[in-house]
Amino acid sequence: MTSASKTIVFGGGCFWCTEAVFKILKGILAVTPGYTGGTSTNPNYHEVSEGNTRHVEVVEVVYDPGTISLRDLLAVFFATHDGTSLNRQGNDVGTQYRSVIFYNDQEQQKESQDFIAELNANIPEGKNIVTTVEPLRGFYSAEKYHIDYYERNQIEPYCELVISPKLRKVQNDFAELLKKHWIISFNYYVNVLLCKVYQTTVR
Repeated sequence: MTSASKTIVFGGGCFWCTEAVFKILKGILAVTPGYTGGTSTNPNYHEVSEGNTRHVEVVEVVYDPGTISLRDLLAVFFATHDGTSLNRQGNDVGTQYRSVIFYNDQEQQKESQDFIAELNANIPEGKNIVTTVEPLRGFYSAEKYHIDYYERNQIEPYCELVISPKLRKVQNDFAELLKKHWIISFNYYVNVLLCKVYQTTVR
């Protein structure tokens, strides 16, 4: 990591999704799925999934602010999950899936809070953002099998039905923020998948 890099932690549902989303952005130096926000030390996936630890499934994002701004990260974060949904993202339900931003300094805190205020001023009444902004007090990396989950399991139903649509949305809405090599590799994957669907259909 460079001395100029910064770190922020996002919780927006299953960390398989959030990891895949942030990894495709330029200026991202590292994305690590993990847990934070609770009271227990060294939590594991089973404990967090039970919803009794107060820990949240999150991703630690290390970024180069000279290449990508925190505002850009916030825009992608809120575009790829429902910040108005309390303790739930789709079929993932529980406090471990709550929408939250864990900041490392006052600048991140203020910018996150200001961004949320902007969103609340421009969304329908009664649909306020429930995302909390909290100080980061420790981060626990997830088990190895969660790392690069989407890259290793792209044809799995959850990846195809939940994660891939999020990535397509980022590709369509934030094309200027994408790593160039990812656009090529993702388009190749989509074409391969379409070919498989076509072959299955014509048989």
